[in-house]
Amino acid sequence: MRIALAGKGGAGKTTISATLSRLLARTGTRVVAIDADTNPNLGPALGATQGPVDATPYLPTTLVSRRFDGPALSCTVDEALAEYATVAPDGVLLVRMGTPQHTGEGCLCSAHATASALLSDLGRAPDTATVMDLEASPEHLSRGTARHAELLLLVAEPYFRSLETVKRQAALAAELPETRVAVVANKVRDEGDAQAIDEFCERIDRPCVARIPWSDDVLEADRRTASLLDHAPGSAVVAALEGLIESVRTGHVGALATGRR
Repeated sequence: MRIALAGKGGAGKTTISATLSRLLARTGTRVVAIDADTNPNLGPALGATQGPVDATPYLPTTLVSRRFDGPALSCTVDEALAEYATVAPDGVLLVRMGTPQHTGEGCLCSAHATASALLSDLGRAPDTATVMDLEASPEHLSRGTARHAELLLLVAEPYFRSLETVKRQAALAAELPETRVAVVANKVRDEGDAQAIDEFCERIDRPCVARIPWSDDVLEADRRTASLLDHAPGSAVVAALEGLIESVRTGHVGALATGRR
């Protein structure tokens, strides 16, 4: 299963991506977590805090071989992971998309193509789950960075600007032929918040597959530069994400996303 997470900046994509990655790894599955944000923060959210974040190797654009059906790796997945992955807690393999190295160096088309090629080839890796943390910009959709994901989770807060972002991304994602799209409600404080997101999902015709409550544990974990799973393993947020993992593993989430009207 290849899962990608998108949404407005600050919606909670990285915390959710990191926690999902580690929970999946605890089921005995090999997990590859791809930080596909040009402002990378997935490493610290996973709890990979040894050394500076920027010391994590990134995927070089030389890994891409352009073919008629799109970019693909010029080496095997295992070779790429052996060279460029960092082992995070619970054995999660963290890889990072390239980021700007200098001002004025131009667009990051090749970096997106490299991340897309890895995601594509991981579809043929046995007994492997992939979680891709996308940046807030819709550029990952226009460039097709996550087009090989089987499931795209749009993280929505119960606020107008967050919901507007999800609405735009859902419209773009509708053009992805093989990707199922669902909404994850995050930072839900009360039933009013939950109802607002449920009504929104009805309007955009996408299922809400998880409700994640607001928790100060997330803020405190960030202050401590710790992963949520290490700081507050008994958090209600972790419990909600454990439920989401179970739904993903049993196919319930996929069935909901496929069964949209």
